Amino acid sequence: MPQRTRAPLEPRKTPVQARSAASVEAILEATVQVLLDVGKARLTTTRVAARAGVSVGTLYQYFPNKSALLQAILRRHFSEILGAIETVCEEQQGKPLTQMATALVTAFLEAKMRNARTSVALYAVSDDVDGAKIVQQMGIRSNKAIVELLKSAREPLTTDPRVVASMLQGAMFGVSRRMLESGSAEKQFEALRQELIVLACAYLKACSARSARPLPLHHAAIAVAG
Repeated sequence: MPQRTRAPLEPRKTPVQARSAASVEAILEATVQVLLDVGKARLTTTRVAARAGVSVGTLYQYFPNKSALLQAILRRHFSEILGAIETVCEEQQGKPLTQMATALVTAFLEAKMRNARTSVALYAVSDDVDGAKIVQQMGIRSNKAIVELLKSAREPLTTDPRVVASMLQGAMFGVSRRMLESGSAEKQFEALRQELIVLACAYLKACSARSARPLPLHHAAIAVAG
């Protein structure tokens, strides 16, 4: 059997002029609106072009197909979240760990939940457009930003900052996904934000005083036996 050729997902070209950039932004925003209105199954390039106020030919100059459109809005979504993380990490350099944790959690959740309905819709298309790869790329960059933030803390960590950053990412991503899947993200936002801050602060405090903490029972037994 002949192998199926996978539809290209990357944009055809990058806009270089302000007018072109505005057209692309209008197309991306229209894609989100159509996705929310009719769902991914009924989303078409024709519908998107009509909503954006551009011709289908103009749309095809930048996006070769529906999948490319969906991947583009997913990338834009994660880029906004990554931007929020990188910005807060720069702003919180040299601050106490608890202040870092509070600012990081707040910035991430506010970016993720700014439009909960859109976030839920994008989860639904993620598997169709290499969403896992995009998330992985975002995770690497955000981990790097958080690691640099933690290294600058007033209280030195006794745990590898890369491990700590990964744990914080896991907690934030997990809580945000639970909020989105609950169907009542707006109602739960403040309560879960506060609880996540408590969790992050307690974990960072433990990681900055690990040597002073009592050993877990199995470790203590080994130490005594030795």
